[in-house]
Amino acid sequence: MKQKWVMAPPAPAVFLDRVAPLSPIIAQILYNRHLHDEVAIEGFLHGILPPTNPFALPDMAKAVALIRQAIRAGACIAVYGDFDADGVTATTLMTSVLRSLGGQIHPYIPHRIDEGYGLNFQALKKLAGQGCKLVITVDCGIRSVAEVTFANKIGLDVIISDHHSVGPALPPAAAVVNPKREGHRYPFRDLAGVGVAYKIAQALLRVEANTPLGKGDPLAAESLLDLVAIGTVADIVPLQGENRLLVQDGLKRLNQPERVGTQALMAAAGVSAGEVNSTTIGFTLGPRLNAAGRLETGFLAYQLLISNDVNEAQSLAQQLNTLNTLRQEKTRQAVAIAEEKIEDQKDAYIYIVGDTSFHRGVVGLVASKITQTNYRPSLILQIGTEESHASGRSIPEFHITHALDRCSRHLVRYGGHAMAAGLTVRNENIPALRDCLQKDAMEQLAGVELYPSLHIDAEIPLQDADWALQEMLLQLEPFGEANPAPLFLSRYLRVVDARPVGKENRHLKLRLDDERGKQIDAIAFQRGQQQPTLQRYVDAVYRLEANVWNGHRSLQLNIVDLRNSA
Repeated sequence: MKQKWVMAPPAPAVFLDRVAPLSPIIAQILYNRHLHDEVAIEGFLHGILPPTNPFALPDMAKAVALIRQAIRAGACIAVYGDFDADGVTATTLMTSVLRSLGGQIHPYIPHRIDEGYGLNFQALKKLAGQGCKLVITVDCGIRSVAEVTFANKIGLDVIISDHHSVGPALPPAAAVVNPKREGHRYPFRDLAGVGVAYKIAQALLRVEANTPLGKGDPLAAESLLDLVAIGTVADIVPLQGENRLLVQDGLKRLNQPERVGTQALMAAAGVSAGEVNSTTIGFTLGPRLNAAGRLETGFLAYQLLISNDVNEAQSLAQQLNTLNTLRQEKTRQAVAIAEEKIEDQKDAYIYIVGDTSFHRGVVGLVASKITQTNYRPSLILQIGTEESHASGRSIPEFHITHALDRCSRHLVRYGGHAMAAGLTVRNENIPALRDCLQKDAMEQLAGVELYPSLHIDAEIPLQDADWALQEMLLQLEPFGEANPAPLFLSRYLRVVDARPVGKENRHLKLRLDDERGKQIDAIAFQRGQQQPTLQRYVDAVYRLEANVWNGHRSLQLNIVDLRNSA
């Protein structure tokens, strides 16, 4: 697919002078990340941030007092999580710290298909019937006004711990700990759900150190950072500010794993200690934890992470491996069906596809793939007997949840943000919903050039793509949301060799030089078909990376776009 190359504006000379002796390339990348002063840059590069007081978060003191009161009374405390990696790690973290303080804990993770996301009336009724007196949500609950009202009526106190956007009204909970609430002094708003849970753990342990309950053996907050790193990266929150620091510290623990569950998960995934980075979490560990909630129950992933039994953990990790493979296959099958169905919609501004064979747990992944491949908003429906459930993914030019707002008369329920949404629709209303969304998309996107953009950090000569630059780039890790791996552009590179490689010749292996003695290997994934069209000279947009193969370490370009030179 054609991509727009968007070059970052050059950093001002006065900025480059001010941050010397930083390499001009590194300085340019930092400038692109909106790090424009020495203090911010120092904090980013060296993990130096002002200390954050967890009690600056809204309602933290109330939450801590209520939790300690419940522990002191020996009351049952339910930790109510979510079925994704952020929710599962947050549930594990909160359960672990409360048990270490002597709490009687009942973990609860709803079933994606049977119960859906967040608090639900039946679950709350069940927890009350089991004798629980306090419910602590993690990674959910901020919009559960009716559910919390119901919980209060049946004798449950509720503490909301969440990081999602606040709705028009707060739930009537005893405490609502959320950094996105207005009017508080906490300096960072973008914590993941597991990050908010970690701040509660810090606050509890701080109070416990001063005024012990004497009911348990409190763990060290730092021992929870592996969970924080996994949930934060997997939930694709910005890896800036406190998140960056938490992930950096968590990666150190993941690379010297002590938790039985993470050891088993890494072993099952073929990941060695010392090799874990944000990419490993995002593409290897996170998907396995998510697979449990997509196809079975997120409680399997929780059981793995909480386990202290090596044999149990190994068995659970293998189950997640199997589920992840099945998830991949179901996604591939559904994508193939969806791609076939959109053939007669190619001129549409939004692709809307439904099928009874789609698994509800993978429709979001299918929508992501369809949108990524075609650069159009997409809505993928799992067609049920009377109601259908769908996930949508979008592009920056089209706010999909605003579109659903305008078509809400056809929906049972829905929610989301600019780039992703979920909904439930009565089957008889699907044609009307389709017409409404297609009309809305046409009004929003007609006349807009619909191509993905590549945001390039710097144009550099191939001579500068060396080991010294690669070593400097390591200072910018971990890469992720709001801190992507830098993209470089080098022009007029001579193609020394180009050949398709991999299964079905899908990928393109190249050897490039700049005719000044600099040669380097390159790999262009999913571009094997481009080989016959290449001319002698090309322009390449790429990430610089170290390639390790059979014990040999070499520098290579990971090409994300390639054009014949003008």
